[in-house]
Amino acid sequence: MPGQLKRDVQQANLLLARYGLVTLTWGNVSGIDRLKGRIVIKPSGVDYDVMTADDMVVVDLDGRVVDGHLRPSSDTPTHVELYKAFPNVGGIVHTHSTYATIFAQACREIPCLGTTHADHFSGPVPVTRFLTAEEVHAGYERETGKIIIERMAGLDPSSMPAVLVAGHAPFVWGKSAAEAVRNSLILERVAEMALGSFQLKPDVPAIPSHIQEKHYQRKHGPKAYYGQDKA
Repeated sequence: MPGQLKRDVQQANLLLARYGLVTLTWGNVSGIDRLKGRIVIKPSGVDYDVMTADDMVVVDLDGRVVDGHLRPSSDTPTHVELYKAFPNVGGIVHTHSTYATIFAQACREIPCLGTTHADHFSGPVPVTRFLTAEEVHAGYERETGKIIIERMAGLDPSSMPAVLVAGHAPFVWGKSAAEAVRNSLILERVAEMALGSFQLKPDVPAIPSHIQEKHYQRKHGPKAYYGQDKA
């Protein structure tokens, strides 16, 4: 397995701690090599302060360990399901970041209340249903992936790179592990702003759809003009 992806995933995991998105070991990042069908993911329960690139675990698209001396994250089956369902995703993040998790525990989507949200997420950030008892017994982590996929039906994972799992916490993705971490940080800030807005004005409305669309398209649309041209 190329060492570069292990290093990239390790560095992305360290960013979770640097950005204050994780407490203790409550979070994980993975990345995928689509050509080889291999996923690199954080090992389960290993502290960020001591985690090395060699500690990263490699699994196949059935979740079987093919390289590594530690057990992979317990959330590995969720990551596997998402990679199989979303072919353009290159990295996935799961955290229990405070504000996004507040919305997940309240089973409430994060509405688009302002342009900060609209710049990065095309519409309200969705929330799943709860797992049934049968689904939990059938395979909790795998079924978590499946209800995320169910909730994302009709949505574009590229323009809505996040979902809140009811009663649980967010899963976020991107084209790479680093981009997934970036999207996770943005989600947390958007959730914090939304909660503060509701505290000031409980009936605060979403911003008008034409403003939402303008802000998203100017960054991500075919005629995007935010930032500099890429050489």
